Amino acid sequence: MERKIREAQERGEFDNLPGQGQPIPGLNGRDDADWWVRGFLEREGIKPPLPTSLALRREAYTIDATLADVAREEDVREILEDLNRRIRDSHRRQVDGPPLVVKPIAVEDAVARWRARPHAL
Repeated sequence: MERKIREAQERGEFDNLPGQGQPIPGLNGRDDADWWVRGFLEREGIKPPLPTSLALRREAYTIDATLADVAREEDVREILEDLNRRIRDSHRRQVDGPPLVVKPIAVEDAVARWRARPHAL
């Protein structure tokens, strides 16, 4: 095997290969126990999950956009009550991430904004 490699080198078969002189991708950062998870998320274009407190904060701030495609008011109210239940629960117990500074959503105000949205015909 060594002889075949040496002969191929002498013939120049390893000259000008793509990536020559560059570090091998994925070798850096392997001292992190989750290096393979981070690499998978990056390769697949998946955003890493947020801690619970930040996910709830994002969900609360984007609630109007979330409700924009909902057709029935009952479903809107159900979504809002579910979010408010999770926000209240996170205030009662310690969740992962920074402290949650989001108040429960005012259901009637959110429903009024949902009703006032432009309707597609």
